[in-house]
Amino acid sequence: MTDASQDPLVIFTPSGKRGRVPAGTSVLAAARQLGVDLDSVCGGRGVCSKCQIQPSYGDHSKHGITAKTDALTDFNAVEERYDRVRGLKTGRRLGCQACVQGDVVLDVPAESQVHKQVVRKAATTRHIEMDTATRLYYVEVAEADMHDPSGDWERTQIALKTQFDLHGVTLPFAQLSLLQKALQDGKNTATLAIHTARAGQAKVVGIWPSFTEPNLFGLAVDLGSTTIAAHLTNLVTGEVKASGGVMNPQIRFGEDLMSRVSYAMMNEGGEKDMTLAVRDAMNGLAQDLAQQAGIETSDIFETVFVMNPVMHHLLLGLDPIPLGQAPFALATSNALDITAADLDLNLAPHAQVYILPLIAGHVGADAAAVALSEAPQKVDPLTLIVDVGTNAEILLGNKTRVLACSSPTGPAFEGAQISSGQRAAPGAIERVEIDPITKEPRFKVIGCDLWSTDPDFSTQIATTGVTGICGSGIIEAVAEMRIAGLLDAGGLIGSAEQTGTTRSKPTGRTHSYLIFDGSETGGPVVEVTQGDIRAIQLAKSALYAGARLLMDEFGTDSVDRVVLAGAFGAHISPKHAMVLGMIPDCALEHVTSAGNAAGTGAQIALLNVAARREVEDLVHKITKVETAIEPRFQEHFVAANAIPHATAPFSGLRAIVPLPDPSFNSGGLDGARGRGRRRRG
Repeated sequence: MTDASQDPLVIFTPSGKRGRVPAGTSVLAAARQLGVDLDSVCGGRGVCSKCQIQPSYGDHSKHGITAKTDALTDFNAVEERYDRVRGLKTGRRLGCQACVQGDVVLDVPAESQVHKQVVRKAATTRHIEMDTATRLYYVEVAEADMHDPSGDWERTQIALKTQFDLHGVTLPFAQLSLLQKALQDGKNTATLAIHTARAGQAKVVGIWPSFTEPNLFGLAVDLGSTTIAAHLTNLVTGEVKASGGVMNPQIRFGEDLMSRVSYAMMNEGGEKDMTLAVRDAMNGLAQDLAQQAGIETSDIFETVFVMNPVMHHLLLGLDPIPLGQAPFALATSNALDITAADLDLNLAPHAQVYILPLIAGHVGADAAAVALSEAPQKVDPLTLIVDVGTNAEILLGNKTRVLACSSPTGPAFEGAQISSGQRAAPGAIERVEIDPITKEPRFKVIGCDLWSTDPDFSTQIATTGVTGICGSGIIEAVAEMRIAGLLDAGGLIGSAEQTGTTRSKPTGRTHSYLIFDGSETGGPVVEVTQGDIRAIQLAKSALYAGARLLMDEFGTDSVDRVVLAGAFGAHISPKHAMVLGMIPDCALEHVTSAGNAAGTGAQIALLNVAARREVEDLVHKITKVETAIEPRFQEHFVAANAIPHATAPFSGLRAIVPLPDPSFNSGGLDGARGRGRRRRG
């Protein structure tokens, strides 16, 4: 009889689901066994290629394994034929053909997922004054004159000076032949796209004969550790023509930033692998957005990036290892004006890239973009801005000063490390309510506006079913459990006898709460376990502790306003966030959502060059607080483990939301918390 504990461990990203399977099990079979979202249309015959996966070898300290290069079987004849005829991306395998032989991390790309990811970062509609760096100029150039000889470019420079007062414009050598032909075809007239990075730095990036109104587009990109979101914007009209995103493929190297730094430390050339992965993803995203808008990627002449420091270094091909320990030295913190070719981006041949400045340490360009978008420095009320994500960016300030920090919340808020968790996709539970009397739940899923108690609910979700629970759903579920008396302040789930509902079920030494049981029809069982509670406690404690640290530095115990931003900031209920203790006590009417504020900041910088100068000045006025070396952070973290908090009264919240105070600690609380910690490991 074989020992199952010695079977290979398979870890799927981005879902985070893991389990042991017998050696020789196909990846597709392993995915089905573990409930992983891996597509297959041909039934595993190696024809459809929908089940493609990307193995990641090397030392994965985050996951506690070393994946050897023989962790999967070699290419077989079916894969070789498919690769020869239709082609497989470098490193990809067919899940129906590759079999597991050892511990391995497997990434399921978006196109291989049955339920394609819904990336909740959309462009925020707001007024932005158009002042783009890339503009079109129609020039009428003097004819060549043998008595006054001068070249095409020299005569064009004179036309730019006299007609537009543009001085010192440069022309990339590769554009010279294009200018020559354009002037010939246009009878000495041409339309030029000129990019002015900053005063005195203007160059031609596009040339067309005669008067032309070419497609002129730019990308505003929020490069997050979990999600890459981009907005394809018309640089002439300012209209967002397409928005979308993809999962950051670097997640297979580690779910959080420090695990990726660790991967680079422990695997020679690991940072190059991560750089290649994110650049490939950017090219794929640009291609997808261009197709949505009905343009070519060669119509994209400019890109603006915002991101945290680790993502910044990995995109640029810089060593991220110095960011793994104090003093967290950046290779550069300044704004950068470079070319798309420098980053191997397949856009217009001479497309330009602007990267917002970083603030310092682990507080990056994404935090700078949030400050640009939300402008706490321009208002009187003391405003706390929390950009919720795997790595939270937190700003606190008003007209007097602005403070900033970064807090490592981890991926729990986005559904990872949760027993029934998943990324936001159709069928995922996103809203939860629990009746405080009957203890019965009702919920909503992404893609359906009806509550689960509605008679038409089952019909409406027939296509997707209920697939799991996403970040906003788990936040509401835990908060509702606290409001309904199913969960005590210490985070312990009560038993059926203690809570008065059979939905509280024993799970080893602890209990779980059942939200949905679809097992009779082959669906999932969605429940909140004690391990899930602990994962959420750890994430929300890091978030609150970061905010509290800034409040200490500011010399205040309260804030006037709270702004929730980030990947799912617009989908978090302020009440539930406060019940959970994610944010400090504040009047609920003063808690608002900014959507993807970092992405909005990127869009502002894309469309307004003055905003670039503004943010470059602003970062020098923001005071960075480093949570990693601040002793008080741990104090605040421990106190914030309670729900909502061990010592802060949250009197404003309690005045409008009754919070019962049961105590389910009958000798099992420490054990429960121990189990929670082991599950995270």
